[in-house]
Amino acid sequence: MPLPPTDPEINLSPPGQPDPESQPMSVRSFGMTDRGLVRESNEDQFLIAVLTKALEIQQSSLPQAQAKYADDKGHIFVVADGIGGSPAGEEASALAVKSIEDFLVNTLKWFFQLRGPDKENVVAEFQDALRRADASIFREVAQHPELNGMGTTLTLAYSLGANLFVANAGDSRCYLFRDGKLVQLTCDHTLAQDMLRKGMVPLAQLDRLDRRIGHLITNAIGGYTPGVWAEAHKATLNPGDVLLLATDGLTSDVPDERIADTLRDEPDPKLACERLVAQSLEQGGRDNVTVIVARYETFAE
Repeated sequence: MPLPPTDPEINLSPPGQPDPESQPMSVRSFGMTDRGLVRESNEDQFLIAVLTKALEIQQSSLPQAQAKYADDKGHIFVVADGIGGSPAGEEASALAVKSIEDFLVNTLKWFFQLRGPDKENVVAEFQDALRRADASIFREVAQHPELNGMGTTLTLAYSLGANLFVANAGDSRCYLFRDGKLVQLTCDHTLAQDMLRKGMVPLAQLDRLDRRIGHLITNAIGGYTPGVWAEAHKATLNPGDVLLLATDGLTSDVPDERIADTLRDEPDPKLACERLVAQSLEQGGRDNVTVIVARYETFAE
């Protein structure tokens, strides 16, 4: 499989498209997770959230609702996969997702008008979110030394209008499905992929190498060494695009071609998730599997 784009500015929008700020879109999304058929527990976690500007009215002489919300809505999608074989993988993935939730509510400086340098600020903020999640795990380990080594992958996608921001650590993936083509936006942080990027193995040998060492994670939240490299990308969304976030329980067993067929044939995000999980189980369900599907459509006035 070709490597995903490594340039942090990924413009997948064809020439002549209107400015992203002028493209209001509706978003339909669904997520699900399954233990699989082999593992005794489910170490995957996921989160779907909508971010809004809100005004909470305490008192007013005017008859009105107690809360008012701005038209702008940001959409957050997160998947995390506790690293198999490490202590408390389930706890690590849960801690990481909770840390992201706290960051979104208490720390993130909202950029509901994403113009100019504000976009760069959002990229830096989400990279910081992953670093904070990493720090939260090591704080937990400091209080409970028996958990030393616990870690998790984490992939996060945030969209506002047509602006898409993706950050990840590990091998949980984010894909963009457009015009019948499936594009992997994230890079896998595994030993096999690292060797390929460094020119240590040719692309032709990647599949064979992946089968041997593809499960070895080289960058994660938590683990044995503090500090995580938070990969981040930007892209521009178009109406009709579908976003897929998935743990390797899906991508290790279900080829990209079959995933693309499912996203093309099933417009309902819930049914698409159910079909993708079922396909993983058909292949033996050797790992936990988690998927989020989000479909972007022209906003109905």
